[in-house]
Amino acid sequence: MAAPGRDGELRRTFPAFPPRSGEDSGIAETWWGNAWVTALEEGALDPQRLARGRGYAGRGHVDAITVTPGLVLAYVQGSRPRPYRVQVRLRTLDDADWERFLDAAAERPGHIAALLDKELPHSLADCGVPLLPGPGDLAPQCSCPDSGHPCKHAAALCYQTARLLDADPFVLLLLRGRGERELLDALSRLSAARAARAAQDKGPEPLPGVRAGEALTPRSLPPLPAPLPAPPHPEQPPAYPAAPGGPDPFALDQLATDAAARAHALLTTGRDPVGGLTFWQDAVRLAAARPGSGLTAGSRALYTSLASAAGRTTTELARAVAAWRQGGLEGLNALEESWDPPAGRFDRARPLLLAADLPAFRPWRNRLTHPQGHVQLRLGRTGLWYAYESEPGREDWWPRGTPDLDPVGALTGLDTPGGL
Repeated sequence: MAAPGRDGELRRTFPAFPPRSGEDSGIAETWWGNAWVTALEEGALDPQRLARGRGYAGRGHVDAITVTPGLVLAYVQGSRPRPYRVQVRLRTLDDADWERFLDAAAERPGHIAALLDKELPHSLADCGVPLLPGPGDLAPQCSCPDSGHPCKHAAALCYQTARLLDADPFVLLLLRGRGERELLDALSRLSAARAARAAQDKGPEPLPGVRAGEALTPRSLPPLPAPLPAPPHPEQPPAYPAAPGGPDPFALDQLATDAAARAHALLTTGRDPVGGLTFWQDAVRLAAARPGSGLTAGSRALYTSLASAAGRTTTELARAVAAWRQGGLEGLNALEESWDPPAGRFDRARPLLLAADLPAFRPWRNRLTHPQGHVQLRLGRTGLWYAYESEPGREDWWPRGTPDLDPVGALTGLDTPGGL
């Protein structure tokens, strides 16, 4: 019976309501929903059956509800294993009633707005058309052997129908014979016709405008208001939920946080702190901003995505991240470029290393390499020394330690065999 796939303009099927919690009080919440409950209870012959029907409704015994013009239909689980087929009939309105209703609804623009907001105004219900049922207007039928009027199963269906009316008064209008789309289309046509008649009766209004001489007269505009003060710090973006097959919520949070920080810096300083970075440098910066170190399980997806976008491998990105964390953009430059430094600081480094009982490092361009090929120093363009380590006999250099103006200080904490 309850087949949403067969629903159309004049048939709507609603899923069963879940059982109500113990804190829920009452059945209906709107005045029109309560008017439906009043019609049920004032027309009932046995309050005990109403009470049992209310209990059935509260415990979720009413299955999916189908509403068609003049009929509410559902299966209700009773005391027997097989549920009972219950229907409640209500007289539909004739064409004259609908004409009066549409005239009343189109008379005030607020009526249509209220209906679209799922509200039923009192003035629309009091337009002379019997929208809401009165005592005795509800005609229940049930397949159970109980001859009460209504039986507890029909009462349960009526109580749940009141909750449907609460959520959408168009359910009541469908019960009275017209579907939502048909009513809205008729109201739209009627409102447009009334507006056209009103405009024709009123006549054309003069077009707004100003004289050309007034428009071209030189004038001074008032000064712009002072800009709002900049916030003391970037705001935290909202939390992004995870979705199957969707983007990583942590990566979204990282990008949003980074964008907020850049926008705050641009607002307070007038410049973008990372605006001059290349695509690769910005990818390294974003990867380095992720908490943790190395290619952990949490960062592997981000590293793979960034490295692929930049045309690099994840190992190259991990090495670049280590350089960025060591010294920012200058640290990344020390990793990726070699250059010929002028005489001075570079030439003084070897005597300083010898004075610290370190062996003679081999120079090449801006780099000094331990004779055993295990430790290397690289001079950055700002004068800082950056320490690197590799397995002996391999050219697999990774940034280590903290950059320092003193080459010996840059090696602090590193294992330098044969020297310390």
